[in-house]
Amino acid sequence: MTTPFPFTAVVGQDDLRLALLLNAVSPAVGGVLVRGEKGTAKSTAVRALSVLLPTVDVVAGCRFSCDPAAPDPACPDGPHNPPGAFESRPARMVELPVGASEDRLVGALDIERALAEGVKAFEPGLLADAHRGILYVDEVNLLHDHLVDLLLDAAAMGASYVEREGVSVRHAAKFLLVGTMNPEEGELRPQLLDRFGLTVEVAASREPDQRVEVVRRRLAYDDDPAGFATRWAGEEAAVRQRIVAARALLPSVRLGDGALRQIAATCAAFEVDGMRADIVMARTATALAAWAGRTEVLAEDVRQAALLALPHRRRRNPFDAPGLDEDKLDQTLEEFSGESEDDDPGPDGPGGGGGQPAPDDGDPQGGDTGARPEAGEDGEPQASGGSGEQAPTRSAEPFRTKMLTVPGIGTGAAGRRSRARTEHGRTTGARRPRGALTKLHLAATVQAAAPHQRARGRSGPGLVVRRDDLRQATREGREGNLVLFLVDASGSMAARQRMSAVKGAVLSLLLDAYQRRDKVGLVTFRGAAADVALPPTSSVDAAAARLEALPTGGRTPLAAGLLKAHDVLRVERLRDPARRALVVVVTDGRATGGPEPVALAGRAARLFAADGIASVVVDCESGPVRLGLAGQLAGELGGTAVTLDELRADSIAGLVKDVQRRAA
Repeated sequence: MTTPFPFTAVVGQDDLRLALLLNAVSPAVGGVLVRGEKGTAKSTAVRALSVLLPTVDVVAGCRFSCDPAAPDPACPDGPHNPPGAFESRPARMVELPVGASEDRLVGALDIERALAEGVKAFEPGLLADAHRGILYVDEVNLLHDHLVDLLLDAAAMGASYVEREGVSVRHAAKFLLVGTMNPEEGELRPQLLDRFGLTVEVAASREPDQRVEVVRRRLAYDDDPAGFATRWAGEEAAVRQRIVAARALLPSVRLGDGALRQIAATCAAFEVDGMRADIVMARTATALAAWAGRTEVLAEDVRQAALLALPHRRRRNPFDAPGLDEDKLDQTLEEFSGESEDDDPGPDGPGGGGGQPAPDDGDPQGGDTGARPEAGEDGEPQASGGSGEQAPTRSAEPFRTKMLTVPGIGTGAAGRRSRARTEHGRTTGARRPRGALTKLHLAATVQAAAPHQRARGRSGPGLVVRRDDLRQATREGREGNLVLFLVDASGSMAARQRMSAVKGAVLSLLLDAYQRRDKVGLVTFRGAAADVALPPTSSVDAAAARLEALPTGGRTPLAAGLLKAHDVLRVERLRDPARRALVVVVTDGRATGGPEPVALAGRAARLFAADGIASVVVDCESGPVRLGLAGQLAGELGGTAVTLDELRADSIAGLVKDVQRRAA
């Protein structure tokens, strides 16, 4: 067994270590989501925590880790009443791989025995293994939607249900959910985000001395893991004893009315949804007091609890960075610091004092400023800075767009955009299973087995079912696509503040891609060439940031942009062949770069049509006289065109049908 890196040897990352320790003291806090760049000891700290957790008593031989003091009455290995022998073992940390199957997570029923014998032969999954321990999901933001749904159900009910055609098994599944993620690879669904009690942001230190110490300790551990762990054994034992002491003290900690008012006022001030934030803050503040060896919750506990429990719950736009305005937090705590003394003195007095001052490091709210356009190479205005540097125009507020889809039925990663053959969705037919049976088509199975009952000697009420009779249900759901934005950033697009409206439209489409679990990419063209501003990625936030900083000006090398986009799609098909692409070209259709620019652009566009790549042209042409060049481009692409105004209109439903009709 590999010796884990000692928890106490992790350098820095104070918020991360504190959040993990608070959950060790009080599992009711609800787990931790760790967000941060790669290589910041996220996984190392989580794995090291499991060594510090106290041992648990379990019913001997129970595969579901039932507590001998209160066994689960519905345990599949039960009943355990009266409880028999028990054993003590270390708390488990179970890792859920991103690519795990549903059966691996929740367990599997032997369908053949269930149909033929009526026996619930159940093989436990990871949720059963994690009961009364830690369930750790690395790269939790990349977890498939159907696994997220199962996690949500288990976290909400404290139990896991396995249903297979009327045969069901239930077992307890209460675990500490810990997830790590790199925000650059995509965000987390709001429903799952809210299930994490606390969240912390981690980043590598910029202090040379601290970075040197990180490298020194890591090299020492790699050279001799056991010896390195021995050197830290004393510190590890001290933290373990402190966790045990804090757990024993926790029931004695008093959360006074003053602290409760501060918690409620803080949640209201930051406009969090629902009441879960208030409850999590209260539990966190109580755990903080117990960790400090106190029996009274103070204002400093409430403040720290807010910094850990609210950043991922406050209302914000999808592309806003998480975090709290600490000045606002301190002002709220100060305002409600003495209210309980005047309004509700009570026999025991108030629960806490005033808020603790914090350094002035709140989130700055910088904004972009518009720039007066100047003449560009196209003869139309462009952003100031004649070299075509960044034009800081303010994007319009995003709006809701109707769904654009790729024609046909795909087999790509689960999402919410185009039709696809998936493991989840509506049943459309049946087939023989390839490998393990996961979704039984009962009617087709019975139909396949029925003609052979006499030959198989059936004499009782049970159906004689053999492996060859089983049929897998084929299902149709939705997939996520690659939405590649090809944005015209030339001087003609910067004219008359047009780029502000363009950015607002693309931002709206990015928001739609975020909600539908797509990958996105961004190619821009201006001047004499095209650039890949953002290679295909799951981070819609990164695309929004690149869009906001988009330089504009110069000629319109439309052909270069189309060829660059086509090359990006060619490479991406090699990396992810099942993910289909939707190209969104944002342009006024003008082509002014290079010799014969219009003819070159037409030939480049026909490459997309020849490859059957779905496309939509967002026509940005404005003014009383319109040339209709974007519509011509859409025809060459084999797609269709829509104006900026029509992105908001119901007519986009007709646009989707038109795309499908052209591809048929």
